[in-house]
Amino acid sequence: MRPMEGIRVLEVAQFTFVPAAGAVMADWGAEVIKVEHPATGDGQRGLRQIGHLRLPADHNPGFEHPNRGKRSVGIDIATAEGRELLLDLVATSDVFLTNFLPAARRSLGIEVEDVRARNPDIIYVRGTALGDRGPEREHGGYDMTGFWCRGSVASSITPTDVTGIVPQPPAFGDSMGGMTIAGGVAAALLARERSGRPSEVDVSLLGVGMWAMGLPIAATARAGQPWTAPPTGLSAAPTNPLAGIYETADGRLLSLLMLQGFRYWADFCRHIDRADLVADARFASAELLAEHAAEATAILREVLAQRTLAEWTERFATLDGQWAPVQDSIEVAADGQARANGYVIPVVADDGVAFDLVASPVQFDHSIPELHPAPAFAADTEQVLLDLGLEWERIISLKAAGAIS
Repeated sequence: MRPMEGIRVLEVAQFTFVPAAGAVMADWGAEVIKVEHPATGDGQRGLRQIGHLRLPADHNPGFEHPNRGKRSVGIDIATAEGRELLLDLVATSDVFLTNFLPAARRSLGIEVEDVRARNPDIIYVRGTALGDRGPEREHGGYDMTGFWCRGSVASSITPTDVTGIVPQPPAFGDSMGGMTIAGGVAAALLARERSGRPSEVDVSLLGVGMWAMGLPIAATARAGQPWTAPPTGLSAAPTNPLAGIYETADGRLLSLLMLQGFRYWADFCRHIDRADLVADARFASAELLAEHAAEATAILREVLAQRTLAEWTERFATLDGQWAPVQDSIEVAADGQARANGYVIPVVADDGVAFDLVASPVQFDHSIPELHPAPAFAADTEQVLLDLGLEWERIISLKAAGAIS
């Protein structure tokens, strides 16, 4: 049994940040009902271009990633009949999930007091750009603005020799924010079980960005100067040759991060066929290795440039120290270790089309989650309303009135 089986989540949200939370909870076994506008649906369905990538028309990864495993209903909650249907669903749900701005929540009558009037026990979740307090609580935003730029991530990872900023990968902050919301909901469900009181849960992209940068923000606040990234290139720690980026014979990159450099020095030297370096007087102690780190780094650059990444990967399989190949998004999806742990899972849609999705990172009971595709637009409207007790005649009249699709 998955940990959220028996929990119903009602999602009134678009795009990635908050819907990603629904996807995580669906991975964990919750029934997630996604409410979409009956004519336009979630705006993410129409997103076809992400950076330089043109996305396919069917089984769009931009929609599948934050919406897998859900049920979709098309309801116009701006109409009186549609809002009443939404509140009927509220009455049967454990969690209400939204990223609508405050003005839209007020206009549609879906603020916490409106929702709690129908279901006093429901957990009410707001995902926002900048938080639900302060002078900018009414403002919207995306992860590029709230998480990446305002949260100090972009500034902190952009080297000082680069003009502009390092751009954010698609949905980078959104995905972390969705995972954060799911964790907050899990805690709120536990609190409700113990105390009988439902919580309001707030997560913002700005808050998630600052949490991701929590250590450098705290450190720089003490030091009185902002965090700055080192220049780009094949840099290594000034006192540790086993903490750096090195190039291989085929132009690929290796990341070494053996923070206790001298502890791993002898083993590493043997793995690169340079056992002579173990007895080298320049590197005979931790203090000497740190003192002569630049010389050791130069030697390692020369040696590591003599074999390909594949050759070093084979040799380093028995290495005691910590290292990694610098992989791209295609390579990590095929990574044997990632596949063995179920971090990438093949999904087969109802039409037989197969594609891969990345699983949410929390696993339970040492089992790999089973993922399901995102729902077709409004695919579950009729069944969900039948489950609420509506008769077919009523459903047909709601369709004719445009309240549902």
